[in-house]
Amino acid sequence: MREVMTKSMARNVFYGGSLFFIVIFLGLSAHSHFYIVNTSTDKAGLTESVAAGKHIWEKHACINCHSILGEGAYFAPELGNVMTRWGVADDPEAAYESLKAWMDAMPTGIEGRRQMPNFGLSDQEYRELTDFLLWTNKIRTQDWPPNDAG
Repeated sequence: MREVMTKSMARNVFYGGSLFFIVIFLGLSAHSHFYIVNTSTDKAGLTESVAAGKHIWEKHACINCHSILGEGAYFAPELGNVMTRWGVADDPEAAYESLKAWMDAMPTGIEGRRQMPNFGLSDQEYRELTDFLLWTNKIRTQDWPPNDAG
């Protein structure tokens, strides 16, 4: 003889299952929050210069072309780990020189070529943007995004 599920039984399965998955969701959310706040972010390195560099990043809408930590456009290279790819992550002065030289060397006015605008940054702004990119380079992203290209 086949057993039939009553409305009461179906309701109990629904509520029990919903409660189970809500508890799982809340637990995973708490774990993610703990990881981001306590493990992956270098709070000690978050200086005024890093914050100013982020403001430069936002002011010039760099995310419209570049991605950083996998967020943004894919028109231009990922910049979350650019300092490691350039081999200057451990030397702030070399990182500054590399970024300034790279940005100053970008060609303009060539039709049909992807071009980075010349933002006319001051040396101080280059240093702040460098500090921001060095800081993002230290974020533990569990190897995301997968980007080895320079």
